[in-house]
Formats: sequence, C-alpha cells, structure tokens
Amino acid sequence: MNRVLIKNGLVINRGKSSYQDVLIVNDRIERVDDIIDTHAQKEINASDCWIIPGIIDDQVHFREPGLTHKADIHSESRAALAGGVTSFMEMPNTKPPAITRELLENKYQIAARTAITNYSFYMGASNENLEEVLKTDSAKVCGVKIFMGSSTGNMLVDDEKVLESIFSSVDMLIATHCEDEETIRKNMELYGNLSNLHAGYHPIIRSREGCLKSSAFAVSLAKTYGTRLHVLHISTEDELFLFDSGPVGEKKITAEACVHHLYFDESYYEDLGNKIKCNPAIKSSNDKNAIFQAVLDDKIDVIATDHAPHTLDEKEKPYINAPSGLPLVQHSLLIMLDYYHSGLISREKMVQKMSHSVADLFRIKDRGYLDEGMKADIAIVNPNTEQVISRQDLLYKCGWSPLENMTFKGAVTHTFINGSLKYENGKILAESPGERLLFDESN
Repeated sequence: MNRVLIKNGLVINRGKSSYQDVLIVNDRIERVDDIIDTHAQKEINASDCWIIPGIIDDQVHFREPGLTHKADIHSESRAALAGGVTSFMEMPNTKPPAITRELLENKYQIAARTAITNYSFYMGASNENLEEVLKTDSAKVCGVKIFMGSSTGNMLVDDEKVLESIFSSVDMLIATHCEDEETIRKNMELYGNLSNLHAGYHPIIRSREGCLKSSAFAVSLAKTYGTRLHVLHISTEDELFLFDSGPVGEKKITAEACVHHLYFDESYYEDLGNKIKCNPAIKSSNDKNAIFQAVLDDKIDVIATDHAPHTLDEKEKPYINAPSGLPLVQHSLLIMLDYYHSGLISREKMVQKMSHSVADLFRIKDRGYLDEGMKADIAIVNPNTEQVISRQDLLYKCGWSPLENMTFKGAVTHTFINGSLKYENGKILAESPGERLLFDESN
C-alpha cells in the first residue's frame, strides 16, 4: 500500500487557503485535515509551501508521431512533471495528423507506454473527415480540434459548409484555433518580398482583424447550433466581448489564455525575434493587459501554454521560414507566480484557472481538486525561492526557452501523479506511465 503524508502546507483548494495536512493512500487523496498518521511510509514537511492540485494543461504540442526531432511524448511529459503539470491534452497536428480513430488511438498507445503524466489527445477535424469525427468517444477523448487558421501542420478547415456540419453535428467539446486565412493571405500579399521581414511583422501579418473575424464566426456558429465551443489562445482585446463572465460550469462557450500572451508583448520581438513567433501572434501591451483582466473577471476561463517546441536551428531561419511556437510547459506556473508576487493575481485564482476550471470545462473525472476521494495529482510549490532559468535545467527536447536567463520567484518542489511521487527537488524519481483522462458526459 502506498501511504504518503504531506504535513504543514498551505492547502489551496476551491477558492480557500488553509494550513492542513494531506494523506495519500494508493492513488487517491484519503484525508485533508490535521492528521497524525504513524503508518505513512513517507512524510513530507511542506512548511512554507503551497499544496495545490496538479496543473492541467489543455493545449500542448508534443510532436509525436512524425516530428520527434523537436519533441516527443516522453520528453515533454518529463518537462511538464517538473513544472507541476500532472495532466496534458495534446493537439492532433502531428505527422500523420490524428484525423482518424486509428491514428488517434496510436497516439494513446504511445502515451500509455511513455507519458509519465496523465494524458488525453484531441481528435483532429479536416475538410473531409466528419464521419470519423462523429465516431469519437466523448468519454475517452477530450475534444475535437479545428484549425480555423493555418498553423504548424496542414490541418486548415476553411470550408464554411464543413464547419457548419461539424458545429451542428458534434455533441462533444470543439476547440478552435481562430485566425482568418483570407485576412492572413491578404496581409502577406501587401508586403510582396517576405524575405525582408523580421518577427516584429508577425502581429501585422497574423493581425488582430483576422483573429476577431474567425473567433466571431466560431462563436456565431456555436450560438446557432448550441455547440460546446472552447476558443483557444485569445490574443486580442477585440475578441473579449464575445465571451461572458461567470462560472465555467454554466457556459457552453468558453475561452483560454496562454501564458505567453499574458507575459510577452510586441516589445519583446526586438530581443527574442522568432523565439516568440507563435500563432496567433503576440500583440500589444494593451492586448496583454486586457486578456489578463479578462482572466480575473472570468471572461477567460482557463490558462494554458500551447507548448509548441521547435529546434533552435529551425527558429534561427529567416522570419518567414521559421516555424511558429515556443516551449513553455515546464514554466507556466513560474510565469503566473510572477504575477502573484506582483500582487496582480491571488493564489486561489491561479489554481482556479490552471486546475479547477480546466477540470470543470472538460468534465474530467476525479481530477483538478484536492478533495477527499479525488485522484492524488498534487504539486507542492515553494513560492519564495528564486531561480534563474538556465539551459542546463531545461527538460525540453528542443533544449531552449524564451525565458532563459530570466529570474523567477518560486519553484515546484514535488509532483505526485496518481499518488506516486515522481518529482522531488529537481529530480525525476519515477518514469512509470500516467493514466488516460476520462470525461463525464452525463453533465
């Protein structure tokens, strides 16, 4: 029997913080209370630390199969573990893309062998695979992903009749990448010789107008057909009117903010260039601040990473040839802790947006909270230690981060996956597989 007692920590759960102990028995949380347990095989003193439910990242790109020179499920789940991320949901734009049940199941089989955190994978939509999409098991798959703007991989869905068919027929959650392709193409044509451009042009080419046009179209379809819609990586202030404030469990249309859109703005392009080139583009400081306020106001429901690694060689190509995306899953909590220490967000709101609301939005069974009886996916965080992000400490297969040499206050000291202590004080202790996430479709 696995029996672990975490003592003296600040338990952050359901909008409250209190000093309590947490008893783990096997894979679940047995008690949250003041506990004396002489039978625990291991006791961890969490004084001066927070005990939080593990982060659930609803948007990552782990690049397997087909792009494993950039990343793979094993390597990136190790990075996630070190960042206190206990579950991830991975996107379908791999090679080949996960647009059939067979290809999707192949990814689940890889994860069952190599993912050391818990996992789920989106079914990808295309202009031709509606029949396959409709056969997706909503109790075992987190959602259907639609690229309404082109990004890494060729999965653009731009046929309006196909989009109407998907929105009207699919009864599970649809997650969208919203950028209008026609707007992007017109913006590119304006510049003619694109080889002369640098990364600072990215938010001009992949413009705010393109984001708003596509997001507004997705929301209009969802309202017409009563679809469960989740709009990913909001990048502009303009889009925020599309979403209502309120509890995530009461909404059918929800939104996500990613840590890079909360942390960076266009002033960073001069120093970081292609390292922060991503789709949709990082835009102005006004956009960044408005998105952050929407998180606080519950217009935006969850915080994620859109972790999307590429090699440095790929990123160092000329702007127009460099791929979009940046690696972040090891450091999303540190970025949000930066805002906590600045007095801009409470620890309870952080946990809500990175754990509770993700579990509620996706209807994940038995995870996302520190409730008795829940799966013991737990992170212990020391909020006061300082660390400099150094290349030697990165677990990303791509081997770089846009945050290198930056100083952050806080660190994940322990990560539990299903009751198993897999990460402790900078060391991965166990690499046994995590579990496939399951979803409650009775709600």
